[in-house]
Amino acid sequence: MNFKQIEAFRAVMVTGSMTGAAAQLYTTQPNISRLVQSLEKATGFPLFERHGGRVIATPEADALYREVARSFAGLDGIAKAAATIREHGTGAVRIGTVSSIAIGLLPEALLALRKVYPDVPISVEISDSPTVAKWTANGLCDIGLVAYVADDSDLKVTEWHREQGVCIVPDGHRLARKKKITVSDLDGEDFISLPPGDGTRRIIDHAFRPDKRKLIIETAFAPAICTMVATGLGVSIVNPLVSESLNVPGIKQIPFKGDVVFSCFALLVPHAPVQQAVKELYRCLNSELPRRRAVARRPNGGRSESRIR
Repeated sequence: MNFKQIEAFRAVMVTGSMTGAAAQLYTTQPNISRLVQSLEKATGFPLFERHGGRVIATPEADALYREVARSFAGLDGIAKAAATIREHGTGAVRIGTVSSIAIGLLPEALLALRKVYPDVPISVEISDSPTVAKWTANGLCDIGLVAYVADDSDLKVTEWHREQGVCIVPDGHRLARKKKITVSDLDGEDFISLPPGDGTRRIIDHAFRPDKRKLIIETAFAPAICTMVATGLGVSIVNPLVSESLNVPGIKQIPFKGDVVFSCFALLVPHAPVQQAVKELYRCLNSELPRRRAVARRPNGGRSESRIR
């Protein structure tokens, strides 16, 4: 038996005639007849009874077709996978991201991405910025979304968003009625911070000179900070993308009048081909920003025009 014989047999079973099978396979009716006859010889039993111009499948043909149908279902799956790879790239879109982006912007962007590429699998792994950068550099993810980048990074880095930090305090706190929070307002306050060595922590700490806060708790994830503030453990400075997305009860968010800016960076491996689905993800991330808030401007007043190409 060979594939052409099986293909011809399947086409006759599907169309109900030799002529229909020939049209489906873009060949001639005599060629289909020869292929079916050779398959009958190979199997050792008749497949069709001929009645004039009509063919009627034998019970043996029905039994054989059930097996052929299963095999062709597998082939259809392979063909679909090949089409997905051809159109969208090599399989899943693997995303490494920090928690603030995973919570604040990524869900809406993924929803928009799924509308364009509904069949592409998506994998999202969450960690801190250095770990996500390592994943990207080692090829464990197709794109990294981080809050800060090491100066010696060999990755292609694109800053695509900025947010002014906000102060979060528990409801009923003495600062909860203020319209803005200054550095001096936090003198003596129990402060919940990111851990030492974290790049975002360094940005926050730099705003407090001299530093009169009481650093009582450290945790690596901003969502945990928001929850701790809500329980009354202290106050903090966070990316508003996190606090607004979580909408944790018991927190008051107040503009912070200090030099604390949270950035979002996209990381790619230089000179490596970029899947179309990854490019679309980046476009979706940018398109979500106007819906969430006005796009942050750079210090010189111009907007970032960088894109993944």
